[in-house]
Amino acid sequence: MAPKPNSPAFKNRLLQSLSASDVVAVSPRLKPVDLPLRFDLERPNKPIEHVYFLETGLASVVARGPRKRQLEVGMMGREGMTGQVVVLGDDRSPHSTFMQMAGNGHRLASDDLRRLMAESDTLRAVLLRYVQAFLIQSTHTAMSNGSARLEERLARWLLMAHDRTEGDQLALIHEFLALMLGVQRPGVTVAIHSLEGRGLIRATRGNITVLDRKGLEAAANDSYGAPETEYRRLFGAG
Repeated sequence: MAPKPNSPAFKNRLLQSLSASDVVAVSPRLKPVDLPLRFDLERPNKPIEHVYFLETGLASVVARGPRKRQLEVGMMGREGMTGQVVVLGDDRSPHSTFMQMAGNGHRLASDDLRRLMAESDTLRAVLLRYVQAFLIQSTHTAMSNGSARLEERLARWLLMAHDRTEGDQLALIHEFLALMLGVQRPGVTVAIHSLEGRGLIRATRGNITVLDRKGLEAAANDSYGAPETEYRRLFGAG
C-alpha cells in the first residue's frame, strides 16, 4: 500500500495504512529518531513513555524467566510498532524490547497516542489490527520453539528478519541469534553451517547474507508463513 497523497513518504507500513485525516492528526506529533543497536525501546515493568514506528532496523521483544533465561517472543520492523500494550490500554509490560539491528523511525508519546486513539475510530482500528497480527506472530513463535527443529527455527527467523529489512544482508552475530532462539551458541553455529552448506545463506563475522530465499522457506518447513499470511489479510500485500 502506497503512502497517502500529500502525506509524508512513510516507509512504515502502519503509518502508510492510515487514512488521510489520521495522517494529518498523527504527523505533527511524530519525532524522527535514530535507533542504535541495543537501544531500549521498552524496559520490563516500567511505564512506556513512547511508542516507536520503525522505518529501518529490527526490534526484538524478549521475555525473561527464572535464572536470567531469555527468549525472543516477537519481532517488529517497518511493518509494525512497539507499545502494543499501550494500544490495549495498559502502560507497561514484563518484557523488554530493544533494537537488534540498528535503524531509524518515528517516536510518538504514549499520552499522545491515547488521545489520538480516543479521537479516531479509524486510527484505533488500524492499530488493533496490528496488535492482532503481532499476537498471531507470537503464538507461532511459541509453536515453532516447542516443535520445530533448530535448523527450521533458524530458517524461519532469518526469513522474518529478511521480510523486515532492505536487501539480503542481515547484520547479526551468533550470540544474538542464540538469545533469540533460546539455545546455546554452539547449536546456532551448527545450524548456520548446515544452511550455509546447502547454499541458502553465506555467514561472515557479524553478517548473514540470504542467497536462496525459496530454499530458506523450504528449510523452515511449515514453521514460516501463517503469521505473514494473516498480516497480508489484515493490511494488504504492500
